[in-house]
Amino acid sequence: MRRWLLPILAGLIVAGGAYYVALLRTPDVLMTAAIKRVSAGGVNRFTHSPLATAAARKIVRPSPDLAYSSCPFDVSDGPVLIDAVPVPAPYWSLSIFDSRTDTVFVRNALQAKGMPFKLAIARAGQVVPAGYEAVQVGGDRGIALVRVLVTDRARFATLDATRRTTTCGPLE
Repeated sequence: MRRWLLPILAGLIVAGGAYYVALLRTPDVLMTAAIKRVSAGGVNRFTHSPLATAAARKIVRPSPDLAYSSCPFDVSDGPVLIDAVPVPAPYWSLSIFDSRTDTVFVRNALQAKGMPFKLAIARAGQVVPAGYEAVQVGGDRGIALVRVLVTDRARFATLDATRRTTTCGPLE
């Protein structure tokens, strides 16, 4: 029995270390892949996707009733500013996810009460401009995602024009 004690102990230490590393690294790996998928339009700017089809897969399992706009952001050079304009749809939301896939901010149509708002995505210690609500993120990168419910595809052009007025860009 004594002869097996050291190999069993070594195996448990290696398994525990592998589990710990996987637990720590998985969110970063997943967010890096997600950012790569939605960054075709560039970083620190919104890309507005058409309504989802069966072939659309930039957003995992997209709903055919939702219009998606995504802004992969990088705050390594300073805050990224979002000027959000609520869309007159039955449901609208803006969510911000940090580099660990944590949801750090959500505001929907009910919470916005039809009023535009300004956000500054920043790391701890970065100065946020006056008039902007600070959204602190862990890590330099992440994704801001706007979702708009489109119940009547005939109204999509109007809803699309409004959602495109929401902007994302670096502090200049």
